[in-house]
Amino acid sequence: MPDAAPQVLGVLSPTLSDLVHGDEAAEIVSVETYALAVPLTRPIADATAAMDHWTVPVVEIRTRDGLVGTGISGVHTAPELLCSVIDDYYATSLLGASSEDILGTWNRLYWLPTHWIGRAGPVHMALGMVDIALWDLAAQRAGVPLWRLLGGSADPIEAYNTDAGWLNSPVDELVRGLTGLIDQGWRRVKVKVGKPDWREDAARVRAVRSALGEVATLMCDANQRWDLSTACRIMPVLEETCMDWVEEPLHADDLNGHVTLQRSTGLDIAAGESIYSYQQFNSFISHDAIRVVQPDATRLGGVTEWLQVAGLAATRGLRVAPHAGDMMQLHQHLVGVGLSAAPPLIEFIPWTQDAFVERSVVREGYLQRPQTPGASMAIAPKARHNWQVRGVGALRAG
Repeated sequence: MPDAAPQVLGVLSPTLSDLVHGDEAAEIVSVETYALAVPLTRPIADATAAMDHWTVPVVEIRTRDGLVGTGISGVHTAPELLCSVIDDYYATSLLGASSEDILGTWNRLYWLPTHWIGRAGPVHMALGMVDIALWDLAAQRAGVPLWRLLGGSADPIEAYNTDAGWLNSPVDELVRGLTGLIDQGWRRVKVKVGKPDWREDAARVRAVRSALGEVATLMCDANQRWDLSTACRIMPVLEETCMDWVEEPLHADDLNGHVTLQRSTGLDIAAGESIYSYQQFNSFISHDAIRVVQPDATRLGGVTEWLQVAGLAATRGLRVAPHAGDMMQLHQHLVGVGLSAAPPLIEFIPWTQDAFVERSVVREGYLQRPQTPGASMAIAPKARHNWQVRGVGALRAG
């Protein structure tokens, strides 16, 4: 009698011979990882981090027909952790498998032993990178941009701008930057909050609203820096200044706190960039803890899990406005791909535009859908030459 197949939690773990192969041309022949440290035009800070560059871990998955699918994430630090998960744990399971078996691959990688040290964070984000690369390959092989493969609308998508509202900007500079965006045609802008003294936040948002008048839609983002008591103290000011939403006011795992805060205000509470699974999103949504759902495919398990979360939010009539850990490069394909009562909205931060072969295009506050086959993920050779991080990543080939 042959030996039994290895098992994980009672689920059979397929051997390579069991995997779906499909078209031989789609067989994965190499997996390469690296990271870019993309410089910012100026230092910025929010309530949790100060930055002068944005780090982009990258995986490139090559198939037998020569196509290359690219997946990325976006991190403040430690890109080597994500790359190492792919290099040392995922690559063996990918080589020789079919790039067309996207869901099967997702499940196989998710239930590897790495699951026990990472249902969130680097392990799950590395899974997302692989999944994004496989969807990029699928759209390339179909000869269409990813949004079209997913059935999305060709209509322009409204965007909001986050790149002038940073917490390290003095009030006068903050006001100039945000009013400058309005002068450029932006209708929606976001301001960072989360100062040690909430009264300073109150003064800053009042100054911004006074300068912008009623012309602009204004959102704020606390990056988890308030406790419930502080959030309740400042909420009347945020209501007074007509915030469209209040983003990450509390610790991302504090479900009960979000429920209490959402019940206390007519403003919408937003969260998602620090929520790593559709199960956790389901808890927040089913408990009415948030009204603006901000899934990020680079934090979740890629496109596959992002679509699950977006569909869940849409069934509850909630807004979906993805967090842009990818600087919108992938999410420009994902917004507006499903039925929803709420119009699609996307976050614009222009930091990594020069890293990609195909730049995203926003005109007068509206995203123009990409037309090139794939997911707009290909890294510009010059960007890799100039910004690749030494000592991070590896090449695995079958």
